[in-house]
Amino acid sequence: MTIPFYKYQGTGNDFVMIDQRDTQYLKKTDTDIIRQLCDRRFGIGGDGLMFLQRKEGYDFEMVYFNADGTEGSMCGNGGRCLTAFAHFLGVFTEKCTFLAIDGDHEAVVRGSVNNPQLGTSLWVELKMIDVPQKGIEQGNDYFLMNTGSPHYVVFVEDLTDINVYDNGRAIRYSERFAKEGVNVNFVEKTQFTTLKGSEEQGIEVATYERGVEDETFSCGTGVTAAAISYFLNNGAKTEVPIKTKGGQLEVKFTKNTVQRTPMESGVFENVWLCGPATRVFGGSIEI
Repeated sequence: MTIPFYKYQGTGNDFVMIDQRDTQYLKKTDTDIIRQLCDRRFGIGGDGLMFLQRKEGYDFEMVYFNADGTEGSMCGNGGRCLTAFAHFLGVFTEKCTFLAIDGDHEAVVRGSVNNPQLGTSLWVELKMIDVPQKGIEQGNDYFLMNTGSPHYVVFVEDLTDINVYDNGRAIRYSERFAKEGVNVNFVEKTQFTTLKGSEEQGIEVATYERGVEDETFSCGTGVTAAAISYFLNNGAKTEVPIKTKGGQLEVKFTKNTVQRTPMESGVFENVWLCGPATRVFGGSIEI
């Protein structure tokens, strides 16, 4: 069978896209094939693979798979890239709604942005799920929350001192998380020149992702968790510029309660993950 595909990336988080609106090329149970397609030596290569499918009441449905072939939880950069793919296919013009494993999402394509490595990208803003503060666990040196996927957030003084693979893997496979897994984010507070051209205080994030079982260049749900953790640590920004190995993102949100202390109970809502999404190449592959 010949499968047409496209490859997209969002700040270095890369994905194989398959349009299944009219033809079902693969099923959710095709774990071995999906794993092979994501293999960087023997397949197309990617941090994950997505089906774009029809869904009544929505512009489309997102079905996401980890690089190991298993169906995954929500992927923020994947959602932004699938939005860009749907836009490329003419599914919508500017705004869309889609269904993912964690529920309904809105997304907006704001226009193009120049990517120094690959040329023109779309600027895509994705509305993430609300995050109730009562569901956030705060330990002595970490935050744990679900932003569509479970994330463990640790603040560090210097990311260059951290072995993300070894330290992230140790937490992910610790007794508490070994069975279900957790994504691990190491976060450094830093100041840098943002995509807007201004010097701002923000954060730099490095992530070990379950399912990929390695460090990735970026993680959308991870930087979302890091931005909320940054707010809880500082009681400051609700629009957070973020650096990752694959580029810059921005997370913005509101808190639906009068803020007296950073850990006051409430809900983080209107959470938007914003950044570039780039079509890298397309083709077909025989399986």
